[in-house]
Amino acid sequence: MKFRIKIMVCMLCLVSIIFGVGSSALIHISFQNGLEQEKNTAENSYRLLMYTLQTSGEMGIFSGAEDIRDTLRQIAGQRGNYWDSVSLVESDEVLYSQGKAAEYLAQAERKGEEDSCVVTFFRTDGGSRYIRVSGGFLVGDHTLYLDAGHDISALYENREYQQKSYRIIFVIAMILCAFFSYGTAFILTRPLAGLAKGAREIAGGNLSFRSAIRSGDEVGSLSKDFDRMAERIENDVRELEHAVERQERFVGSFTHEMKTPMTAVIGYADLLRSQDLTEEERRDAADYIFSEGKRLERLSMKLLDIYVAEQTEIQMSMQSPGRITGDAAKHFRPICEKKKITLKGKYEKGKCLLEPDLFRSLIVNLMDNAAKAVGEEGHIWVSVRMTDKGCILCVEDDGPGIPTEARAHLTEAFYRVDKSRSRKQGGAGLGLTLCAKIVEMHGGALSFKKRRGGGTRVCAELRGGRYEN
Repeated sequence: MKFRIKIMVCMLCLVSIIFGVGSSALIHISFQNGLEQEKNTAENSYRLLMYTLQTSGEMGIFSGAEDIRDTLRQIAGQRGNYWDSVSLVESDEVLYSQGKAAEYLAQAERKGEEDSCVVTFFRTDGGSRYIRVSGGFLVGDHTLYLDAGHDISALYENREYQQKSYRIIFVIAMILCAFFSYGTAFILTRPLAGLAKGAREIAGGNLSFRSAIRSGDEVGSLSKDFDRMAERIENDVRELEHAVERQERFVGSFTHEMKTPMTAVIGYADLLRSQDLTEEERRDAADYIFSEGKRLERLSMKLLDIYVAEQTEIQMSMQSPGRITGDAAKHFRPICEKKKITLKGKYEKGKCLLEPDLFRSLIVNLMDNAAKAVGEEGHIWVSVRMTDKGCILCVEDDGPGIPTEARAHLTEAFYRVDKSRSRKQGGAGLGLTLCAKIVEMHGGALSFKKRRGGGTRVCAELRGGRYEN
């Protein structure tokens, strides 16, 4: 059963109970009030009639039963008289009887005593309903019993009419309630159909689907949460796809990096083993095998550093990044002088939390990349600036720069902007990957920007914590 049908059924049950109980109680109360009013009117009219008869008897007007009958006949014949039927009885003798229900009055089992009255109700064979008042009074030495009846069928007919009208109104009210409750439920639950469609679309692979329900109620809030969830899933799936692509590129690049030197090593080794070579040829073959072996060694060491950085939980301590950077630059300066590269540094004083060995490796890799980028007679600028949360290490060069489309892939393993030049310089494309891991372990971020005047500016922001001198 659909949710909107359930809402409609619940509304019908609720309205039927409230309307049924309320209307039935209202009809019942109205009928009881009318009946009580008729009872009070009957008692008052009966006491007035009894008082008239008693007063006439005390004044000696009644000389016999005939006089009493005449008096009752006159009273009953008056216009606007309340009583429809009257019966006067002495012992078991009916002295006077008048009205359609007179014979039922004489059948009363309860007779009122003197100066009192008894109110009862009866129903004729024709279905008419009467209120009956019975009582007794003295006329001389005789006790007479007077029964008076009033037709109250209209009161019962009015109740039947109200009940019939109630049933008709009840049916109409239920139809209208069903119509409006279903319409309201349809309007309220229609956004849920959009959410259900969204769930099916996402389950079917359409991760870009959004419900886009705009309302200020709980359904609108649910829609916003659903869209945020869908967006998060889409981003996660996209990240997984990118991760798979990076892994595939890593495997392909790693295979290529291993295959090239291994092919050369095997080829020259086979040449040395199977051919008679001159001393110079043997030396060239051995040199090539040695250089390719060293290249494989550097590749394995870089991969080991990255693995260790990923698996090791670092222990940071208060260190001076300016001092460490200056010391690393001092040891790197001979390499720069050999290539006629100008190395300049500016190191701000201060301490922050970092792992000194990893930080030194970060500095060396960034300076090494800058040196490879500028080539001969270039310039490198190294600076350290303290921040509230740690420090920022920047390495700038005036080399050819990095294309915009390549910046997003710089930290991927084995990625090289200029593949031929990097391989010629002995690079494997793992330096920036290691740098990114080190910065990430220090809670920071690595950024690449184009330098004014040409070249590249690489900044590593470390957020391990700050300590002032």
